[in-house]
Amino acid sequence: MRVAGHVLQVPQGFTVELYAEGLDNARFFALGPDGVPYLSQPRVGRVVKLPDANRDGRADSVVVVAQGLNRPHGLAFRGDTLYVGETHRVVRFVPGSAAPQVVVDGLPVGGNHWTRTVVFGPDGKLYVAIGSSCNLCDESDPRRAAVMRYDVDGSNGAVFARGLRNSVGLAFHPATGALWATNNDRDWLGDDQPPERINILRGGRDYGWPRCNLPNVRNPEYPGADCSQVEPPAITFQAHSAPLGMSFYEGAQFPAEYRGDAFVAYHGSWNRSVPTGYKVVHVNVVNGRPESIRDFITGFLPAGGGPVWGRPVGLLVLPDDSLLVSDDYGGRVFRVRYTGR
Repeated sequence: MRVAGHVLQVPQGFTVELYAEGLDNARFFALGPDGVPYLSQPRVGRVVKLPDANRDGRADSVVVVAQGLNRPHGLAFRGDTLYVGETHRVVRFVPGSAAPQVVVDGLPVGGNHWTRTVVFGPDGKLYVAIGSSCNLCDESDPRRAAVMRYDVDGSNGAVFARGLRNSVGLAFHPATGALWATNNDRDWLGDDQPPERINILRGGRDYGWPRCNLPNVRNPEYPGADCSQVEPPAITFQAHSAPLGMSFYEGAQFPAEYRGDAFVAYHGSWNRSVPTGYKVVHVNVVNGRPESIRDFITGFLPAGGGPVWGRPVGLLVLPDDSLLVSDDYGGRVFRVRYTGR
């Protein structure tokens, strides 16, 4: 189907529509307590909300919620308070307060991976993903290449899981309560190694980076590394796909076979001889674990050749159970719904 002047492919019965456009560097979402989607725009340093008051399936306006921020990325609500992951800190916006309150300050900065994803767990704790500063190196700060866990007020920070080169997508499984994380693995081992992955994180565990790619698979730069205790991934997929946002689907608008499954946005490769990614995939979940992956939205990388025109990033299920997808390359937000046609 043609959307925003381009062709996208989705499974039979689904429709993709333009929800909003003109959103420079559209990245991650959070659903506000008012049922309105909020969106981060790191490059312009702001957070906006995108109301659809007349419920026609398209945002009526772009309302600036916060600006002047340092690469805001991850968004999460706790009650009516909005938490924002900036590159160097986590802040919160309390209704009625003019200025943000600092929750966690002094996060490590510099290097390759600047995003800070924030989520709240069923334990009431705040989880913050911090990528590595490099492709492959020994970090001096243990908070890098890790997921941190804090109390709601930012106190008692501790490494929850480590060895995660760049885990951008975080989501808690709605039934098991386990924390799932997408991971972007290392570069410069060729087109097809090492695989990208989804990890199901367990507290205190090591997921391998920089010494190991997988259990018992060393990086060549670390020939003497012991990889026997590295946690295995829950599922792997094509190297250099660049998995970013992830969302579980618990709605009823899509067919029943999607309920309890997950969607992941592949941002797409930048250093592969044949480009890959640039799509949204459907992750089939069985007994609380990912079992298989299949394409859900393709066409951002035209199959017959031609330039890439979109790069999926964030995902959000709306109160009407439709799915939003952000595109930081084209500055758009798409809405996916099931029509049966």
